[in-house]
Amino acid sequence: METYDVIVIGAGHNGLVCAAYLLKAGYSVLLLEKRPVPGGAATTEEAMPVDAPGFKFNLCAIDHEFIHLGPVVEELELGKYGLEYLPCDPVVYCPLPDGSQFLAHKSIEKTCAGIAHYSERDAVKYAEFASYWQQLGGAIAPLFNAPPMAILDILGNYGLENLKDLLAVLGSRNKVLDFVRNMITSPTELLEEWFDSETIKAPLARLAAEIGAPPSQKGIAVGAMMMAMRHHPGMSRPKGGTGALTQALVNLVTAKGGKILTEQAVKRLLIDDGRVIGVEVANGSEFRAIKGVISNIDARRLFLNLVAPDEIGAADPKLRDRLDRRIVNNNETILKIDCALSEAPRFEAYNHSDEYLVGSVLIADSVDHVEKAHALCTFGEIPDRDPSLYAVCPTILDPSMAPEGKHTLWIEFFAPYQIKGAEGTGLDGTGWTDAVKEQVADRVIDKLATYAPNVKRSIMARRVESPAELAQRLGSYKGNCYHMDMTLDQMIFFRPLPEIADYKTPIEGLYLTGAGTHPGGSISGMPGRNCARVFMQSQNPLVHRLGDAQAYVRSLVKAALGVSGG
Repeated sequence: METYDVIVIGAGHNGLVCAAYLLKAGYSVLLLEKRPVPGGAATTEEAMPVDAPGFKFNLCAIDHEFIHLGPVVEELELGKYGLEYLPCDPVVYCPLPDGSQFLAHKSIEKTCAGIAHYSERDAVKYAEFASYWQQLGGAIAPLFNAPPMAILDILGNYGLENLKDLLAVLGSRNKVLDFVRNMITSPTELLEEWFDSETIKAPLARLAAEIGAPPSQKGIAVGAMMMAMRHHPGMSRPKGGTGALTQALVNLVTAKGGKILTEQAVKRLLIDDGRVIGVEVANGSEFRAIKGVISNIDARRLFLNLVAPDEIGAADPKLRDRLDRRIVNNNETILKIDCALSEAPRFEAYNHSDEYLVGSVLIADSVDHVEKAHALCTFGEIPDRDPSLYAVCPTILDPSMAPEGKHTLWIEFFAPYQIKGAEGTGLDGTGWTDAVKEQVADRVIDKLATYAPNVKRSIMARRVESPAELAQRLGSYKGNCYHMDMTLDQMIFFRPLPEIADYKTPIEGLYLTGAGTHPGGSISGMPGRNCARVFMQSQNPLVHRLGDAQAYVRSLVKAALGVSGG
């Protein structure tokens, strides 16, 4: 029986990040991954080797913003292990039915110049809007890079620029009230308050809804920060695809002596007298953990599927029921389409330039169009009569992902996990069959072709993954890539539940990381880094508390010197 200091369940990017920090600190680590490849939602794979050899596809995550709000890439020196980020500029392109188009560059000024063609007022307001959300991002970024209730950690993360941003958004009573209102309102209401033109409101509503909810939903207004982050710190993609981030982490983990075993689905946790001592995998093999087990799968599946009811009941009699009933997933997930193309899409009626395709392409005809595309999913209806979608042609920025002269197309279409009226049919009883998913994909492609007519004839091969298939591949509940909805009531110290929001669980030695923990989903590595820190603090609490206090004092001195020097 193999024994390690720490066993990590799931080799998604947060599990790998967590393992990397622990290995650097001297712990022995084993990662167990159920798929044939590590990476979870952060993989790049030759998904159609027969029909499209040499074409590489990002099977889930593609655009990276959040990872640049934290220190993971720099602290782990991932550049030494093969990671190279390619910056995107422009960052967003959205053509609209009236012939207008929204083209966002990294530069706010350049973006505003384009907006001014449709509305001088909106151009001015956009600069103010982007500035506010950038300052808000700077003010709360230190909160992302620490456990949600670790006050010293959070305070120690504040530098001079963060403090300036904090004062800018919370420096008076009215600013505080505006902040609170902005957090509890909806993206739709925010956009109506700030802008007049559908040309700007529609794409911003679509980006805000990336959280996985209709833009009219209260408590997801922080989604408005999605656009601001594309200006600063900016949006980029790893050269070679999102999987290049995973590969760099794998290179680091193995270089430091870590071990990754694939096709090893964990069947159950081994618990003795209230403490986790290891895991059993599907083939019956057992692995022992001396110091702890860290779960990169969501808390709901962990405790309901891998822990015996009596064992969780002995640790916390209410936790199982709260995980089953309180965590919200609103039935909205993703139907994913990957295409191998003979040529890139061309938006001929919009004075096409290949530059438009460097960033994300949004098909969002209006705020109402976006609203219907998301709201219908909640009721189990597929919003494919007039689809809204998010598309990327990665090979414009990174030609290495396809044979010379060819391209790939990445399409995300929000769809229900459970189709209304089709219960008990299709894959896992969700109603999703091959025929249904292909029909939906046809309509999505048809919609894109109304803007880029050449796209249909350029498709050499395509792969469609239904929400049910995505859920199976990622092992995510109802296909939710974020593990659970990213609404305000399920964020920070409510994620996944208040009693386990600090990455610890009532079972001794068992910790949580991944998208279902603070600060949430997307590619950031922050949950992995934060969990590793909590784990190490639990092993040497006095040493780490002293270190935290010293870091806090240093940050205060640095900030004070910066202020006085100004």
